[in-house]
Amino acid sequence: MRIRPGRFAVLALALLTASATLPATAANGQERQHSPSHPSSGGLSAVIRYTEYGIPHILAKNYTDLGFGTGWAQAADQVCTLADGFVTVRGERSRFFGPDAEPDGSLSSAAENLSSDLYFRGVRATGTVEKLLAEPAPRGPSRDSKDLMRGWAAGYNAWLAQHRITDPACRGASWVRPVTAVDVAARTFALAVLGGQGRAVDGITAARPPATPAARTAVAIPDAQSAARAAQKLFDTADMGSNAVAFSGATTANGRGLLLGNPHYPWQGGRRFWQSQQTIPGELNVAGGALLGSATVSIGHNARVAWSHTVATGVTLNLHQLTLDPADPTTYLVDGKPERMTRRTVTVEARGGPPVTRTQWWTRYGPVVTSLGAGLPLPWTSTTAYALNDPNAENLRAPDTALGFGRARGTDDVLTTLRRTQGLPWINTIAADSGGHSLFTQSQVLPRITDELAQRCSTALGKALYPSSGIAVLDGSRGDCAPGSDPDAVQPGIFGPAKMPVLKDAPYAENSNDSAWLANTDRPLTGYERVFGSIGSPLSTRARGAKTDVSAMAAKGELTVRDLQAQQFTNRATSGDLIADDTARACAALPGGTATGSDGRAVDVGEACGVLKAWDHSMKTGSRGALLFDRFWRRLTAVTAPAQLWKVPFSAADPVHTPNTLDTEAPGVATALADAVSELRAAGIALDATLGAHQVVVRGDRRIPVPGGTESLGVWNKVEPVWDAAAGGYTEVTTGSSYIQAVGWDGGRCPVARTLLTYSQSSNPNSPHFSDQTRLFSEGKWVTSRFCEKDILSSPGLRVIRVGEHR
Repeated sequence: MRIRPGRFAVLALALLTASATLPATAANGQERQHSPSHPSSGGLSAVIRYTEYGIPHILAKNYTDLGFGTGWAQAADQVCTLADGFVTVRGERSRFFGPDAEPDGSLSSAAENLSSDLYFRGVRATGTVEKLLAEPAPRGPSRDSKDLMRGWAAGYNAWLAQHRITDPACRGASWVRPVTAVDVAARTFALAVLGGQGRAVDGITAARPPATPAARTAVAIPDAQSAARAAQKLFDTADMGSNAVAFSGATTANGRGLLLGNPHYPWQGGRRFWQSQQTIPGELNVAGGALLGSATVSIGHNARVAWSHTVATGVTLNLHQLTLDPADPTTYLVDGKPERMTRRTVTVEARGGPPVTRTQWWTRYGPVVTSLGAGLPLPWTSTTAYALNDPNAENLRAPDTALGFGRARGTDDVLTTLRRTQGLPWINTIAADSGGHSLFTQSQVLPRITDELAQRCSTALGKALYPSSGIAVLDGSRGDCAPGSDPDAVQPGIFGPAKMPVLKDAPYAENSNDSAWLANTDRPLTGYERVFGSIGSPLSTRARGAKTDVSAMAAKGELTVRDLQAQQFTNRATSGDLIADDTARACAALPGGTATGSDGRAVDVGEACGVLKAWDHSMKTGSRGALLFDRFWRRLTAVTAPAQLWKVPFSAADPVHTPNTLDTEAPGVATALADAVSELRAAGIALDATLGAHQVVVRGDRRIPVPGGTESLGVWNKVEPVWDAAAGGYTEVTTGSSYIQAVGWDGGRCPVARTLLTYSQSSNPNSPHFSDQTRLFSEGKWVTSRFCEKDILSSPGLRVIRVGEHR
């Protein structure tokens, strides 16, 4: 990396400031005292300035040192979660936790540790990650990215060597060990393949050729309708999604852009965000949220541009149906010529038992897979097998995409970065800049499955799956049925940048995990292939509410960051707007004020009618009736098909406002109401109780009320809480609003940014930053971003440490 003029002067000033203000202890209460002198022996080092809520501002002179400071600071906050993830990507979960235990799901879909280990040990045994690291840029990671990974590993290791772990989750654990740059890259690889191989780990590791003559039967094609339903559910983003909106200067008070990012990610485990600022004077200055184990900022802003991501509808995998040699089920035919599958024999150590050895089977298309989840079996018979193609298994470019965003000076640079690196596997990008530009693009790595290819090469199963879900099942016996290549693509077999849906400079560009079609309802995007997502299909309730809100905001105009903050915490339940009043009227019309529950018993629901009528249709912590409606709506939608709910069906001509008008005579409406009333009464919960009294997270001995609501309620501020009636309601959150940012510009040198990390910086219950931002989230409050030097140095809680490889 070349050093720009003036960089050393800036860095020297910061280091002098660090020495002058160095405290005895660092931000998380675990740091030992460090000498104010520079770390000795010429090792890696960085300066970390901690401001309010334990947010580190990491200052370094090059990318390796920046990675060092980032790895150090992440370890200080999240050492146990990080260490657990490294056990995963090393394929050692069975060794330390037992083969039958369940992983946290953050790095793959494996149901058991043994399956996870067999997959990741296979990745290690074949040197997959090392080969990707060796690829020259842009197909492989750049030197800057590799330096960051190397530095991150060194920083994590130095923290381990110099500190005593106080987090009870891994204190004294033998599985907390130093890591290598390959371990760090392996985490990046695991995240890249989450939507492909990572989604099919169990089906890959369980694949076995038919062992007996009895298996020599015709291919058992799964039932088309059930397979299509299972495929649609497979790519449902309800367990992890996001909202994001960029407003152009045409809608804002000062003609500059605005961005609100609201990703919905897990609240526990290895897919949490962690907040920081990374600075190399004269080279890089970026702030935001990084996924744990990552050396770069994933969602964030710099002085001129802000961006966020949403989980995209693009299908990141496809299947090839193999025609097998009748004499050998491990040999398949391509254009009439036999090709033998490649055996990958993997051995996993298992706690309490002997090592486990299994064989995986790989083809020119990818691994043989026998299922994509329980609902979509893919049987391997003596005549047919299925191979999974995942182009992201050749993609280690996401760090370079993130670095490009961090260096960007506007949305055009964001788009140029996406086109140059093609590093994002399963997400959209939404961005705004200080020049007043907005951007939406579904620039993700997808197999190059055109509608023409699917039409020409789909098998019978593919003809059922592709239209409904975008999963292509191609005829693997024909060489001309492999995904093609675009001349502008970074790697073979994927779409090039010219094919990606892009919307530039619209008054607003918004996505809530719906397809690219309606990023702006007045400027629909069409013409893309089905594998990217659908066109003219019903939106989710959350997407409908989001489009309604942001289009109204854009029409109002004169927007500021305060408007973004208000949108985040309106907590409006779109489903409530659609049906609560009709439900209250139908409730009041019930004879005798009673309804029959699913157990056949009559339930007095008279009180519920008034509670629903008085409800404000929001999921704020003080809302009365929100909990009752939530439990009613969950029960109703669980047993009633969407087509039976509405009097006015969906219309592609009015996708935001249809379907609508609840059919109160639909089967299940009165029953769901009776069951919800009975459920709350049995739990000792008043029907008009405030939401915050019974939707909480418990941190230490404190119950913290949580605003927001589940996917089907259509709340922008989405949370997926865990119901525990015996404990008094919802007592934890699995996924939901995570690293939130509202960013704009006022013409000065510093962006106007407000941020919030809902679950706080540290997973260590002994840290002062275990739940401090969670309390802010509960109260609808924000953190004022300290991006510029003057703001960092004026922090009333400023704590500065200089960290290095040597004490």
